[in-house]
Amino acid sequence: MPREARTGLPPWTTAELDAPPRRNWRQLLGPGIVMAGASLGAGEWLIGPAITARYGGALLWITVLTLLAQYIYNVEASRYTLATGEGIMTGKLRLKPGSRFWTFTYLAVDFWTMLPFQLSAVAVTGAAIILGRIPDPASETGLMRQVTYVLLLLVPLPLIFGGTIYRLLKGLVMVKVFFVLGLLLVLALALSSWRSLAEVALGFLQFGSLPAANGQVVNVFGALWRGEGFPALDTESMKLFTTLAGIAGVGGLTQTSICAYTREQGWGMGKKVGAIASMVGGEPVALAHSGATFVPTPPALARWRGWLRMVHLDQWQVWLPASLIGLALPALISIEVLPRGTTADRWVLASMMAGGVETRVGGGLGHLLWHLMLICGFLVLFPVTITTVDGFLRRWVDVVWTSSGTLRRIDPRQVLRVYYGFLAGYVVMSAAFLAFASPLWLVIVAANVNNFALGLSCFHTLAVNTRLLPGELRPGFGSRLALGTAGFYFLSLAAITVWIIT
Repeated sequence: MPREARTGLPPWTTAELDAPPRRNWRQLLGPGIVMAGASLGAGEWLIGPAITARYGGALLWITVLTLLAQYIYNVEASRYTLATGEGIMTGKLRLKPGSRFWTFTYLAVDFWTMLPFQLSAVAVTGAAIILGRIPDPASETGLMRQVTYVLLLLVPLPLIFGGTIYRLLKGLVMVKVFFVLGLLLVLALALSSWRSLAEVALGFLQFGSLPAANGQVVNVFGALWRGEGFPALDTESMKLFTTLAGIAGVGGLTQTSICAYTREQGWGMGKKVGAIASMVGGEPVALAHSGATFVPTPPALARWRGWLRMVHLDQWQVWLPASLIGLALPALISIEVLPRGTTADRWVLASMMAGGVETRVGGGLGHLLWHLMLICGFLVLFPVTITTVDGFLRRWVDVVWTSSGTLRRIDPRQVLRVYYGFLAGYVVMSAAFLAFASPLWLVIVAANVNNFALGLSCFHTLAVNTRLLPGELRPGFGSRLALGTAGFYFLSLAAITVWIIT
């Protein structure tokens, strides 16, 4: 019996692997640009500036490790999709002890992705634009909740139109990336000193620097080398530090969205599987209930290597640079416009840079920039809420679309009904979370569960690629070692957070 059929899932079909297109700038604006839009979110706009405003750029090194680990994961998860047209979540269901076990395991850790922490921050920027000032947390909590619920109702709208959902998301995040990074680049060039530029650049390289209990930054490696022992750390700041590591880039199982974007870009065998159409204006496309693979003949393997090169280029030339720039620019501006040592509470997180820019520039131009910075914050956080929602839905639509015997009997063109049914459930669950939890709590919990989930997914992806794929398509020793190291890194972050809390 074929290995892919042992867990009760339908076996792969066989089809021809098409040749990759010639490389050009349009082809490079593929899954990487969508992931870059998802990367520019709460970590870059909220937690990053909160840390740099207090400690400067010295703690930014953790984001470099996170992005490199995510890069490794993106490539290896995409490997499975290029080879089969399926998302990596579906591949995991094909391993023992079976689809039911893995479904409940991942649902337990992915459930926390539903925490709408970005939406709570978007409400602050939205209310500030309406009021012309930052809302007062003592007297306007009710207003904030009302704005949050209105925004929650708006989240599904962009996912209803646009032909295919992926095409709509791609256009949305391209506007976001170019507008936000463009404005931040102008402000950084106008306001930044060479000293601040050097501080941020060196901050990405200061490995081992951590927030000390005395309010300063201490390098753990340096302290141990000098025989001073392991330094006392500020536990509250360490929570933000591990949170930044958890949501820098994309993070958590949302990282698996790279598979859906690769498939719906039509790369590799993804072209043979299909896509999810929009509810309104949807194209006549379908999503197959199982993947398709190809016979690894020498010509097919040559085409396969071309597809792998495209994935590496997409990640290395688009996603990784855009993610680093998205981290560096808000950090640079926060260092320039906020007093060192600033401690941000849950209301200031979403708006502190806007106030700092207004104060620094002054006059009518400063007030205009205050509004533009708030609009930037809205464009950063609201679209990333949509991409996070879409990523969650895609993961679980892929899972049930392949694993459920009932859904496998449904016409493949009706996958959109499952998608939008899940979307309605997401809105209801998010409303419940917003009613009872504070925004900062939502950020910390979601980010640190993300670390555990992505660490688990790294090791599981390694098992999928080395056990299910034909020998010629499996990762080499270096790729296996890199993916295992990435998994260890994310699990270590999760363990550190548990240690801090307890």
